Amino acid sequence: MTGAALDDLFREAVMAIDAGNVAALERLLRQHPELVRERLTEPGDWVRSQIGQALNGFFKDPYLLWFVTEDAVRTGQLSANVGAVTRTIIEAARQADASDLQQQLDSTFHFAVCSPIGRDNGRQLELLDALIDAGASTEGGPVQAFICYNEAAARHLIARGARLTLPAALCLGLWDDVARLAPDATAEEKQVALGLAALNGRADALSRLLPLGVDLDAFTSGFYSHATPLHHAVWSGSLAAVKVLVEAGAKLTTHDKAEDATPLGWAEYATTLPAARTQGKQFREIAAYLRERGAR
Repeated sequence: MTGAALDDLFREAVMAIDAGNVAALERLLRQHPELVRERLTEPGDWVRSQIGQALNGFFKDPYLLWFVTEDAVRTGQLSANVGAVTRTIIEAARQADASDLQQQLDSTFHFAVCSPIGRDNGRQLELLDALIDAGASTEGGPVQAFICYNEAAARHLIARGARLTLPAALCLGLWDDVARLAPDATAEEKQVALGLAALNGRADALSRLLPLGVDLDAFTSGFYSHATPLHHAVWSGSLAAVKVLVEAGAKLTTHDKAEDATPLGWAEYATTLPAARTQGKQFREIAAYLRERGAR
């Protein structure tokens, strides 16, 4: 099938996904099983005009299943029957003997965990359940959820049997589990936990983690490695988290690798963004505190 022909079919299928039209989707997938076996490697203007940048990055060569997640934001909502839509596509992939179904499930799970639309409209957990029930791996899911500021998804994944690790236990405030996991945690896990707790502004988690032995000034390990934990604590908007790190001796002068800015620079920049998004008052307080501590 030519790229243009597949693109036309993808467009029709995505329209059915957006509308939550399971009957139309079933009919289309039955007639064209290639929709669940092939990736959209030559996307047309209909989707490039919506998510062109994503198609050149994390959403490159998408599977049809990816479109249920809205991680690459197009419509601003998940379909009201997203679970049924997702199961329809998965069942069609099984019927078509899609050789890479596990890859489809696992990658879609990652997008579902990260989707800001799914998180905010309350339909994400139904989507996650459909993927888990179909066999998607939950490994790393709770940590990924916290990277995407999604505590509800992290809690849900743990309830669904995802492996609990030290970083997630700390951010969830599961102190008994923290005590159980800490003795066997690797240095890498502790550094991931440090960055994750800072990113989510969890001052209580940071206070419990620091005695376990971490490098306060190392660039974050495992995600957002352009910045230090103190940068991330600043961006979380939590003055309490910032204070825990600074009072433990975190350097105030380290420049991030993306914008060449110090933690104070991050705080000052945050105060210029819309207050509804950034909680401007907190960032002004953080900037004032860092200046009092000698930051420049």
